[in-house]
Amino acid sequence: MHSLGARLTSARARSFVGREVELDCFGKALRGDADAPFVFWLVGPGGIGKSALLRRLGDTVRAEGRGLVELDGRFLGRDPADFEDAADAFVSVPGTVLFVDSFEHCQWLESRLWQRFLPRAAPGALVVLAGRLAPQPQWTADPAWAGLLQVRELRPLSGGEAEALLEAASVRPERRDAVLRFAGGNPLALTLAAAADSAGRVGAEWTPSAEVLRTLVAGLVGEVPSAAHRRALEVAAQAHSTTEELLAAVLADQDASELFQWLRELPFIESTPLGLYPHDAARETLVADLRWRAPTAFQAMRQRLAEEYLRLLREARPERVRAVTDDLFYLFRDVRKLQRTRVWVSAGEDLYEDVLREEDHSLVLSMAEQAEGPESAELVRYWLARQPQGFSVFRLTSSGRIVAFTTRLVLPAPPEDDIDRDPVVAAAWQYSQETAPVRQGEHIAMTRFSIYPERYQVPSRVIDLSNSRVQAEAMRARGRAHGFLVYHDHTAWAERLQGVLADSGVRCEVGGREYGLFTIDWRKIPVEQWIRHLIDATEMPPLSGPSGTPRPAFDQAVREALQLWRDPGAFAACALLRTRLVADCDDPVQGLKDLLRESVEALAGDPRGVRAKEALATAFFSGAPTQEAAARRLGLPYGTFRRHLRQGLDLLCASLWDKELYGTA
Repeated sequence: MHSLGARLTSARARSFVGREVELDCFGKALRGDADAPFVFWLVGPGGIGKSALLRRLGDTVRAEGRGLVELDGRFLGRDPADFEDAADAFVSVPGTVLFVDSFEHCQWLESRLWQRFLPRAAPGALVVLAGRLAPQPQWTADPAWAGLLQVRELRPLSGGEAEALLEAASVRPERRDAVLRFAGGNPLALTLAAAADSAGRVGAEWTPSAEVLRTLVAGLVGEVPSAAHRRALEVAAQAHSTTEELLAAVLADQDASELFQWLRELPFIESTPLGLYPHDAARETLVADLRWRAPTAFQAMRQRLAEEYLRLLREARPERVRAVTDDLFYLFRDVRKLQRTRVWVSAGEDLYEDVLREEDHSLVLSMAEQAEGPESAELVRYWLARQPQGFSVFRLTSSGRIVAFTTRLVLPAPPEDDIDRDPVVAAAWQYSQETAPVRQGEHIAMTRFSIYPERYQVPSRVIDLSNSRVQAEAMRARGRAHGFLVYHDHTAWAERLQGVLADSGVRCEVGGREYGLFTIDWRKIPVEQWIRHLIDATEMPPLSGPSGTPRPAFDQAVREALQLWRDPGAFAACALLRTRLVADCDDPVQGLKDLLRESVEALAGDPRGVRAKEALATAFFSGAPTQEAAARRLGLPYGTFRRHLRQGLDLLCASLWDKELYGTA
């Protein structure tokens, strides 16, 4: 009896068509032909058959008894050490063959590969890289690699090859012309069309439009077994990768194991060590189809996934924070607000984040002076001494050279030294105190420096990685008040950040250069709410603004309103009506009366406020003609009553001031 693996290999061999040149050349290399290349680079667009060819080559490798390491660029971390650990057999076991699929997702590794990693290959080793981007000209032009590197651009299948693929897939002859007219020589489209036809779920006439492709995928999926299966498909279409655990979390009332197995058997779903994912073309088609067919369900699932990623982020180990953050933002890759600020993946920026070491201080200072001048460099020196843990450096993957750094400050109080020394920090504290002051146990956070001299403060992977870190920290932090980003080109960033962060309007100078502060108050907009604003493309709540009434005058206005409680005419003209407390009320006078009563009653929720609430209510709301009479009603000595009344007034003023500033009592 043949094993399942043998049966799969045989089925792949029967259904595979074309690519004879690539198979022949690789076969020669596998047999040790002296003229054969050492590195095969397969390049082509999504759906052209790169992964299918790799699977076929993999069968050949296993048939020869050679060791095979298969990696997928979509699921490699940003640390080069992770890649080298995964590919260790390539340098330690003779004859090992290394495959890296979807190499465009880890193109940052390219320079490191050809300069440092591949030359360490074990004897007889081979490499196949498959991706959408061609190799760097520096590699292909290097005389040392002439004859060792072969780049093969995969083209669409010829008419005869496409016909053979449909015949191997048992597509009925009368339908093949329609399939070919629709799919041309694209292997993925041909495979999807063949699978749909073999299930008898599509018509005979197709045209190569996006709308018809959506219909094709809907036909391929057909009548989904249940609503739960449809929801599982929605998860796979949106999540970066789908695991059984993710399904169990977002579809808690369903059998995640059965749903995962069903997804795994769909013809457009691939399996990796990190989970399941649809082919690129299939994913985008599924997303478009689901949005068109069930927009409410699509949005609800997106929000459910976001909430699960937020939960994972709060509980994740530090080394997992970045990966979960990337999964979270992957959900929003089509949101225009984020497209303005992020570059996502850039093949030209092979960077990774690292901790700052003491021996790197001089380089960081030099970069700051180069980008922003000597005054900023001195401020960097100051913060290196004050908060060295807030610095991160960004290194080229190929060489380890530092090309950028960022500084994230956490400021629980405004020490005079910080305010006197750094005008930007001083401006942030002034803005915070004038709009929504930091309370006991709270702090502000600021990305004070983002220095990348080669791409200074324009959207880049450095800013992507830094901002992902900032958002991850904000999601996990406790007591965070304002968060600030600082940009020199504040006009451009005001446009980019519109709907993401607010332009505080604060401008300050360092060394003759003007900087703008962009902010969000995490107390007013919790991270989960901020994420939902991005998903739903709704407007952010407005910034808190400074109260038009100073705090001493506000407290006096509260006392005056209470004293005028029983005089309707005087109460209707009291100063407290001119604050923001009742600005949105249709009937401000009645609204203020209701607010005062509710706020006094709420004091009883604090053990300190029970007697204070009784003193306030009796003195002002009960009709007692004097404070002495109010004390007698409560059976308290007059001195004790006065003490409770003073405490009640203090608590009430503080509660109403919070509402004046933050909109919540």
